[in-house]
Amino acid sequence: MAKEKRTSREDRKGILAGGNWIIDRVKLIDVYPQPEQLATILGESQGTGGGPYNVLINLARAPVRFPLAGAGLVGADALGQEILEDCERHRIDARLLRTTPKASTSYTDVMTVRGTGQRTFFQNRGANALWTGQDLKFSQTGARIFYLGYLLLLDALDAGDSQYGTRAARLLASAQRAGLKTAIDVVSEEGDRFPKVLVPAVKHTDYCIINEIEAGKTTGIQVRKDDGRLDTKALSQAGAKLIDYGVREVVAIHFAEGGYVRTKGGEEVWQPSLKVASDFIKGGAGAGDAFCAGVLMGLHEGWELRQTLKAAVCMAVASMSHPTCTGGVKSLKSAQNLTRKFPYLPSLP
Repeated sequence: MAKEKRTSREDRKGILAGGNWIIDRVKLIDVYPQPEQLATILGESQGTGGGPYNVLINLARAPVRFPLAGAGLVGADALGQEILEDCERHRIDARLLRTTPKASTSYTDVMTVRGTGQRTFFQNRGANALWTGQDLKFSQTGARIFYLGYLLLLDALDAGDSQYGTRAARLLASAQRAGLKTAIDVVSEEGDRFPKVLVPAVKHTDYCIINEIEAGKTTGIQVRKDDGRLDTKALSQAGAKLIDYGVREVVAIHFAEGGYVRTKGGEEVWQPSLKVASDFIKGGAGAGDAFCAGVLMGLHEGWELRQTLKAAVCMAVASMSHPTCTGGVKSLKSAQNLTRKFPYLPSLP
């Protein structure tokens, strides 16, 4: 990759989000069935999917006052056209969101259990598997932050690199050399790929935004007790270990009970979520990306960490009011107003 010209942070503004662009086909079900058993589909909807897509839509709806841009690949098909038109409606710059005839637009069948919001994903990688990011010229973008997600679901970027460990790590290093701050997110999966893919990437990451299970799998630390309760001491250790791996500024971890931030300097902030009524929850598929959008908003705008975490938690809760990933976030203000309706959960830790 060509050497990037460095531009000062003060001259940069906005977020460029690259990675997975997905159409989610969400099915609301009464229960997740055992093999060869039946579940009833109670409703169906279609929405956004993939970290960049969800994060940018949520930021656009906040709404933020800084520029938003997307990068990646979609297929030359109807779903790809829907994504491009959606970006235009939300004033997201899609010039770096390319179309390819070599693969279809990625889609995911999401099975969401009514009442709990628990979801299971069946994913067709499609065009996302081909995207390498080599077309990005970071010196030519005015963005302040480059967000990359989801690692472990970007086949070409998850592949090995002799110098950087992975191609994603190389891409992140290129963004940093050009003067951008970098942020990453990862998809939850079974298996042991987390250290292999995540550790090289975090060495070139300023903001690592993941959930507690992903933090545990990357660091090898069990962050939940045998009874399922969050082990806040262990989660703090996982955050510290991610900093030791190379995260330059902030580790932000989200979980059902709330959110947590640890800085390079050792500062820790915990923020409980809201105790919502069960009938409020229509789906949980977009909660993590809504949290990520809130964190990126606060980091971009230079908010205090407590303010940032509160915004992120409220956006995550708001997202659960709709079965799709982004249908529940109407605005940042409406998300924050949920604190008037629902109390906070017990303090953490």
